[in-house]
Amino acid sequence: MIPYTVNIKLAARTLTGTLHLQNKTAVDWGWQGLIAQGCHSSILIIDPKTSQTIQVLERHKANVVKVKWSRENYYHNQSSPYCLRLASGDASGKIIVWDVVSGTAHCEIQEHSKPIQDLEWLWNQDASRDLLLAIHPPNYIVLWNGDTGTKLWKKSYAENILSFSFDPFDPSNMALLTSEGIVFITDFSHSKPPGSAGKKVYIASPHASPAHTKPASAISLAPTGAKKALNKVKVLITNEKPTAEAVTLNDCLQLSYLPSKRNHMLLLYPREILILDLELSQTVGVVAIERSGVPFVQVIPCAQRDALYCLHENGCITLRVCRSTTTQEEATDPEQSTHELLYDLRSQCDAIRVTKTVRPYRMVICPVNENSAALMVSDGRAMLWELKAHTGRAVTNQSSGLSPLYTPISFCGSPLGTNQKRIQDLSLNSMIGQTLIAGEALPPSSIQQEVQLKFLLSGLLSGLPLPPFALRMCPPLTTKNINHYQPLLAIGTSNGSVLVYNLTSGLLHKELSVHSCEVRGIEWLSLTSFLSFATSAPNNMGMVRNELQHVDLLTGRCFAFRGERGNDEPPIEMMKVSHLKQYLVVVFRDKPLELWDTRTGTLLREMAKNFPTVTALEWSPSHNLKSLKKKQMAAREAIARQTVSDAEQSIVESSVISLLQDAESKSESSQAISAREHFVFTDTDGQVYHITVEGNTVKDGARIPPDGSMGSIACIAWKGDTLVLGDVDGNLNFWDLKARLSRGIPTHRGWVKKIRFAPGKGNQKLLVMYTDGAEVWDTKEVQMVSSMRIGRNVNYRVLDIDWCTSDKVVLASDDGCIRVLEMAMKSASYRMDEQDLTDPVWCPYLLVPRAALTLKTFLLLQPWSGTFTMDITQVDYTEKDEIKGLIQEQLNAMTNDMKSVLQDPELSLLQRCLLVSRLFGDESDLHFWTVASHYIQAFAQARLSTAEGNTQGEGTKPPPPQNHLDICNDILCESSYFQKFQLDRVHLQEVKRSSYEHTKKCADQLLLLGQTDRAVQLLLETSADNASYYCDSLKACLVTTITSSGPSQSTIKLVATNMIANGKLAEGVQLLCLIDKAADACRYLQTYGEWNRAAWLAKVRLNPAESSDVLKRWAEHLCSPQVNQKSKAILVLLSLGCFYKVGEMLHGMRYFDRAALFIEACLKYGVMEADDSSNKLIKSAFLEYARLLRSLGLREGAALWASRAGSAGEQLMEELFQGEGSVPESVISEDKELGQESTE
Repeated sequence: MIPYTVNIKLAARTLTGTLHLQNKTAVDWGWQGLIAQGCHSSILIIDPKTSQTIQVLERHKANVVKVKWSRENYYHNQSSPYCLRLASGDASGKIIVWDVVSGTAHCEIQEHSKPIQDLEWLWNQDASRDLLLAIHPPNYIVLWNGDTGTKLWKKSYAENILSFSFDPFDPSNMALLTSEGIVFITDFSHSKPPGSAGKKVYIASPHASPAHTKPASAISLAPTGAKKALNKVKVLITNEKPTAEAVTLNDCLQLSYLPSKRNHMLLLYPREILILDLELSQTVGVVAIERSGVPFVQVIPCAQRDALYCLHENGCITLRVCRSTTTQEEATDPEQSTHELLYDLRSQCDAIRVTKTVRPYRMVICPVNENSAALMVSDGRAMLWELKAHTGRAVTNQSSGLSPLYTPISFCGSPLGTNQKRIQDLSLNSMIGQTLIAGEALPPSSIQQEVQLKFLLSGLLSGLPLPPFALRMCPPLTTKNINHYQPLLAIGTSNGSVLVYNLTSGLLHKELSVHSCEVRGIEWLSLTSFLSFATSAPNNMGMVRNELQHVDLLTGRCFAFRGERGNDEPPIEMMKVSHLKQYLVVVFRDKPLELWDTRTGTLLREMAKNFPTVTALEWSPSHNLKSLKKKQMAAREAIARQTVSDAEQSIVESSVISLLQDAESKSESSQAISAREHFVFTDTDGQVYHITVEGNTVKDGARIPPDGSMGSIACIAWKGDTLVLGDVDGNLNFWDLKARLSRGIPTHRGWVKKIRFAPGKGNQKLLVMYTDGAEVWDTKEVQMVSSMRIGRNVNYRVLDIDWCTSDKVVLASDDGCIRVLEMAMKSASYRMDEQDLTDPVWCPYLLVPRAALTLKTFLLLQPWSGTFTMDITQVDYTEKDEIKGLIQEQLNAMTNDMKSVLQDPELSLLQRCLLVSRLFGDESDLHFWTVASHYIQAFAQARLSTAEGNTQGEGTKPPPPQNHLDICNDILCESSYFQKFQLDRVHLQEVKRSSYEHTKKCADQLLLLGQTDRAVQLLLETSADNASYYCDSLKACLVTTITSSGPSQSTIKLVATNMIANGKLAEGVQLLCLIDKAADACRYLQTYGEWNRAAWLAKVRLNPAESSDVLKRWAEHLCSPQVNQKSKAILVLLSLGCFYKVGEMLHGMRYFDRAALFIEACLKYGVMEADDSSNKLIKSAFLEYARLLRSLGLREGAALWASRAGSAGEQLMEELFQGEGSVPESVISEDKELGQESTE
């Protein structure tokens, strides 16, 4: 058993149970590394690494239907810190934006009173990160400022909107899934609502209409059965409304853009996933389930690799990875290669047992690493699965026909060092290498190993079972039991088990299967044992089976306390244990009560038939144990005197006697003493009886006649000199036994279900439970302290109540939750930093802003004065010890693998920056360092090879490095790789086209890509009865006869410019590409605002120098104030190798730490020279970074960077070490080392 420190200041908390159907979609895994999950009207915050609930947010009045973490793609500093911000929408249309750490609401938003359909934070604006887009049913989208709650704009659409998806590559594109089809919006902006109603497309059913056959010309071979099936599953996207029988869009469960490839979208149906290419509006891939397979519920596309996580109806999660288009079969038989995007099943986890009440709801995956998934089950369980990679050949590989997956050759963006430590399962792209593209050879590298993927269950959180519950808190803390006290709460459930929770940690301590029917009540006998009773459903005579069990917590032993009794008798109404835990009274419905001795388990008395019917009963807190003990002590002392005077025995014997006496006195005190105890009860007339029990004698005492103002008494509570009675009409009667006064108070709340006094000496607070809520009363002053009522301040019914400490109450409610609340009974979230967690949680977002930044810097600037350390106290850091302690806790919470990699001297600066941005879930850092590290290394490699003498005509083009940037970086990839990808894609489109429109688009693409022969073939396919037959034929002739003679060139150029001037931009650009004037074409495209198209064309057609000009103009455009996408411009400049410009921009944007580390990396790799032109920038960047470090309190780091910043830095050094004489030796020596490195 875990030894707990005694912390009787229990945190207010909520133990949650099963989910409501409306909570189905309310789950999100944020970049911050935490999962938010709606449970009825509360929101749980779960840490997936240690699988514990670290916060429960309570403020919503209705069920939570959507939760969304804010995105982290902005530069973090003290004014825009790392913070946990969450938006949640409920069924009554209210949206709350939370500060999760403190559990408070930033703002509340209400527009309509219908459930919120979808929520998303805008991710693209460098200007503001507070914008929240919401769908308010039926057909409104509203943009809110999520910090202030102000509405920026609102727009309505013609049909009901179900959900939306943003294009991850272009923030102005989004798609709405409506009840009839899809609406594409291309002019989304935060400053004004979309102008047009969007382009509406309808989807004809993927199963139905026979119209989806290919045009005859495209069918070249008789398809086999499987191919027929694939050809049939075509989605025809049309602009006309389909006929009534073809409309089955309601099947469409989900629409999302693919974050791994531009312009691709995924549609999910129960039995297939369709991948659409949006340029053609055509299906290019299908993942279908065979007839016996389990239907899909949800799919999440990954960004790092072209892979899909799919959730099936049986709770099984499968991972499908896109097959490389270079497969072995293609080489052997070109006819056989079907051109599809094929997603191969690479891994799947175990299914769950699905029943009526247990169904998988939703899955979320970690957005930072994409290698772990969490499954939310309707019964409140959260199952956390991790994807693990195992190297080694698979046995079944040949038969399954799957091409093997390989491990990547790099770690954190750089090739692996010879003896470098690495974490293979760091993220999806460090587990499996890139999907190959047609025309690429496998890199012949010995390091690459085949890899198998497996899911491992790494955590499980389970909730409470379905209500009703019976609660009982263990006996209170006293000075005697303080050393081994645990605040345990026993919860009896409807299925007969008893759950024991430890309220310090909020974790399940034991689950005991005790009964076979619903548990009705629990009474503790000691800190480690309790009695519980359950009654079965009555038979037609009204008789039941009563089970009364004695449970020992330490051993888990259960036995029937009443022996053989219990079958076919009236149900037990209640049981009450006396204050000294000596006696037990069991009260039945239509049968006299029984009195038991709990220590021996014997029946002391079964009352006579004429015994009055008991309506309420309570034991008196007074007893004569103290006087009995005094008498016993006196007697024992007398015996001791006698024995000593009697004889002069040997020392040995006297010690034996004393041992015997001790043993005897112990046994006496535990058993022989039977103290006298009393209980009172009332009968149906309200008469109060008083009965005394001593040993096995039972005496009837005084009777008090009924009070006329009270109805039938329902419950009694007694503490000290106060006795309180509650009746079925809601009256409370307070008796002061000392002063012999009684005072009745009508509460007008109906039946008093239960009353309990708070524990603690002299604490006279009383908890009262009614059918519609609860109240706390102060019995000294006889006045109400606090009250809660269903419908007024809460939306749940209270099922049971108890005190858990002298100032906190615990309530069970019908929404399946059990809440520990302050005496004021306000459901409130708690501050996370007051939580007492069993396992430490790695989440820098929990620290105060400054401490989080310090922690990041501490990890980035290793080694400190020459040593790698994970101990913050070894660094010259001026800060309160409390904050140092919190930072150290975070460092200790890191995994050992992570610590050893971070302390590995082989880890380069670039790898360290990437790794730390991953650890922090810092989206903007991660994108920046991924691109920066790739191109710094690529250009460094190019410089080396040019220096070796093989000059490549153009000095700018890097040689193809060992690995390229993943295609999810789109325009930022190397031109050669980007070109191959585009050709591959157009080839696929060509195979998949099914109408003249598609063919025309393919021909256009091929012309732009310079594939003239293939384009001519397509143009000649146009049938004679088509309106554009003549036009296409002439175009084909033109393409084949173009010569580079001067006159024809100038004519075509003239025609092209006229076309462009008259609004035929695309056609003009095509003509210019035909005569190799693509650079002019790009210029025209940019003039007409088609920036993305121009960048695309530059990547696929121009030589490096021309392409670089086009992209630089684009970067300037991105920096302009009306576009304001500087962070994207920086990435574009990185891909062009304009490192000095990037350094300047970072410094100008006041990204001081990023600027300094970037310049440092450029100097290390030799892609930036420290000469007269760049020195000014380098020194000012280092100086600002030193100032930043000083503001964080890291003096040693500040001195190190200041020492490299020239004269201004010297001034800062003097300020840093004022009054301490000279600069410490370590700084100077380390500076020399760094200086040498940068000159290398």
